Amino acid sequence: MAMSVIKPLPRAMLIDMDDTILSAYGRPEIAWNTIAEEFAEEFAPLPPAQVATAVLAYARNFWANAEAAWRMKLGEARRLTVRGGFATLAAQGHRALPDDLADRLADRFTTYREEAIFVFPGAHDAIDAFKAHGVKLALVTNGAADMQRAKVERFELTHRFDHIQIEGEHGFGKPEERAYLHAMEALGVTPADTWMIGDNLEWEVVTPQRLGIYAIWLDAHGEGLPEGSTVKPDRIIRSLTELVPG
Repeated sequence: MAMSVIKPLPRAMLIDMDDTILSAYGRPEIAWNTIAEEFAEEFAPLPPAQVATAVLAYARNFWANAEAAWRMKLGEARRLTVRGGFATLAAQGHRALPDDLADRLADRFTTYREEAIFVFPGAHDAIDAFKAHGVKLALVTNGAADMQRAKVERFELTHRFDHIQIEGEHGFGKPEERAYLHAMEALGVTPADTWMIGDNLEWEVVTPQRLGIYAIWLDAHGEGLPEGSTVKPDRIIRSLTELVPG
């Protein structure tokens, strides 16, 4: 029987934050359905699940094509996508739901998401173990400066990393090549020394691999690669704890 070879830890790791260290924005369909139920009376006679489905479909399409600048304006983007979902329903002949309701739904979703964030079990210990093994660590996260910095502090990540790189603070983010190059420069390492770990296939696998970085895809819910995906991560894990030696 062939032994699976465990790679020794690298000199450096670039680690994503949302849905890698923190359970943050995964599974949006669950969140939208939960929130929609709270507004059931105002949606009537439309079933909350139908509203949630319309909003989610509009949001997925929006984010698939959105410019990076929208990541700095998440609250605003959510208001826009909820209004878009409502407009879709109206165009299908359902009742027209008012803009103020769209904005309240969007804002409630934003609050709910922030309240529901937690550190994945074992993530802190795994990061501490990497550090104890002498691995240089950079947190590389996209998003707005104030929002992401608040999470870094709230979830006690500041002291755990040698370099913290937030898109909104630096003016660039994944998948721009300089996001990875800057982080490696800050740690004083080369691509051959480095692993990138995260949940976004484009940001944490495709571009890093092109730069010669070993790319690890974190699939927290064990859903597997999307159907038809041509992306081939160097490794797939469900938790950072899987990377801790012995």
